Amino acid sequence: MLGLLTLTSAFSVADRLVFSILLEDIKAAFSLSDTELGLIGGAAFSIIYVLAGFPAARLADRSTRRTIVAAAISFWSLMTAACGLATGFWTLFLARTGVGVGEGCSGPSSQSLVADYFTRAELAKAMGFLTIGASMGTAGGLLIGGQLAEIFDWRWAFVLMGLPGLVLGAIIWLTMREPERGRYAPAGTDMAQRPLGETIRSLVTNRVFMGLALGWAVQIMIGYALAFWMAPIMLRQFGISTGDVGLYLGLTFFLGGIPGPILGGYLTHWLCLRDERWRAWLPGVTSLGAVLPLALSLTSGDFTTFLLWFGFAYAIYVASQAGILSGIQAAVEPASRGFAVAIALFFNNLIGQALSLFVIGALSDALTPAQGPQALAVAVFAVCLAAGVAALAIFTWTAAQMGPSGYLEKMRGG
Repeated sequence: MLGLLTLTSAFSVADRLVFSILLEDIKAAFSLSDTELGLIGGAAFSIIYVLAGFPAARLADRSTRRTIVAAAISFWSLMTAACGLATGFWTLFLARTGVGVGEGCSGPSSQSLVADYFTRAELAKAMGFLTIGASMGTAGGLLIGGQLAEIFDWRWAFVLMGLPGLVLGAIIWLTMREPERGRYAPAGTDMAQRPLGETIRSLVTNRVFMGLALGWAVQIMIGYALAFWMAPIMLRQFGISTGDVGLYLGLTFFLGGIPGPILGGYLTHWLCLRDERWRAWLPGVTSLGAVLPLALSLTSGDFTTFLLWFGFAYAIYVASQAGILSGIQAAVEPASRGFAVAIALFFNNLIGQALSLFVIGALSDALTPAQGPQALAVAVFAVCLAAGVAALAIFTWTAAQMGPSGYLEKMRGG
């Protein structure tokens, strides 16, 4: 199950971020600005993602989650292929909204399934492995998408990236078993699903959950900035081909993104045995900690040095994810886990993706007359630094709420 859901996450991120390696070709084909590219990459995907996520999450809390995941990956794969048929800004914008519909339906069910397959003691490590999917997808979208664009063109890259997801959807539907809901929940946990209004009130008044969700939304501004804008930065600063950028940047995402989540999961587990508040402290420290090597990468004029510092920054950043994801699942009742993930992804996508990508694109356009090809790198660093500082503050506050809210007492009784 964990392997299939990790692959689903990989396909989700690959189909979402293949756009970034094709960005310069699309910009030339349709004469688009960085602001317009930021809207297609962020808002077109994120707004519909969060709208689809809420009904899908409600369904995940009462229906067969395996079927939801299988249907979701099949739909977004078809819409990824449809991006290759775009004729301009609006048709590409609409195709990206279709990708968002499918992907918005899979996240709540996937994370809820993991929480019912693994005990609380194992959950951080399991979430660390699930996070590998995002790193695999980022690397695969860049590496494979770049090679496909070089061999064929950007249109065929979308088509050929989208179709394999249909096969994975069929495998999930045919082979995955649905676990008992809430089977590893602490004794005395309320397993009954509450009315929608009561569910929403219980979640938005849960200070630990809301702190983790908002902190995740702010710190993932860094993740989307790196995944979406690093390829065009390299193309503008180093004058190399799309295929080479996809190959070298994809491998760097892979080399930094595989050990980072695993080590982050095990480190979170080890630290939480001593103090449960590390589920919030560690993401705060790693969010800001990734900014320094990122600065060294973006200011490097040497291609190899650029990649080495970037890989280090990305590895630090992704080490944060296990604590956030496991903390969100632990902070809420089993009957509302899917909807909790949908709320977290609502903030995640509107702030972390839509706002981040738009602000970076607009800032890059504004700085271009003065900074030239360096404008995009300056915009990326400015947004990442602000996000790192804000995330550390939010996660520190969240850790402080774990005692008064009863979260620590609940975990000791689990």
